Amino acid sequence: MIEVLLADDHLMFREGLKECLSREQNIKVKDEAGSGKEVLEKIRTQSYDVIVLDISLPDLNGLEILRQIKDNKPDARVLILSMHSEDQFAYQAFKLGAAGYLPKTHTTQDLLTAICMIARGGKFITSRAAEKLILQINAFDKRVSHDQLSFREHQVFLRIACGKTIKQIASELGLSVSTINTLRYRIFKKMSFRNNMEIARYAIKNKLIE
Repeated sequence: MIEVLLADDHLMFREGLKECLSREQNIKVKDEAGSGKEVLEKIRTQSYDVIVLDISLPDLNGLEILRQIKDNKPDARVLILSMHSEDQFAYQAFKLGAAGYLPKTHTTQDLLTAICMIARGGKFITSRAAEKLILQINAFDKRVSHDQLSFREHQVFLRIACGKTIKQIASELGLSVSTINTLRYRIFKKMSFRNNMEIARYAIKNKLIE
């Protein structure tokens, strides 16, 4: 029996997934969570074969939750569910230790396949994500891709692209203004940017923000 922790803040969506999974004889939804805090609390006391984690929980970013899960339980198998396409977060998710990444536009059968594959110790990746990852890996050595950014740098990068100030970013991430400025400098150096406008243009061109 594959025991699953199902984490999504939309109750109706979560109930729908739970109903679909309950029809499978070899899958059991052992626990549910509607926030990142709940996820982290549950993994401290319980073990799961697969954690199905929505990337857009209300209190914590899904990638930050993933990082904390892997810090506390390195062997945890996490499938990221996302409303975003593979273009935006798949590479970052796999870098942080995700066992799979599945956009919510895919079918329930894809979800079942992913859960079973991950429970067996495998990885799940869509053909589109695989293609994107290959392209990103090939581009990495050219030192122009955003995928070379660390997790924190990536967080700051996206917020700068959205037009947020250094003070706003510091407040949102719970970091000092000095730290944000250091991270901004590293982003500029790694990606050869000269100003915030170039970050915004890059993010829009690569569909990292809408």
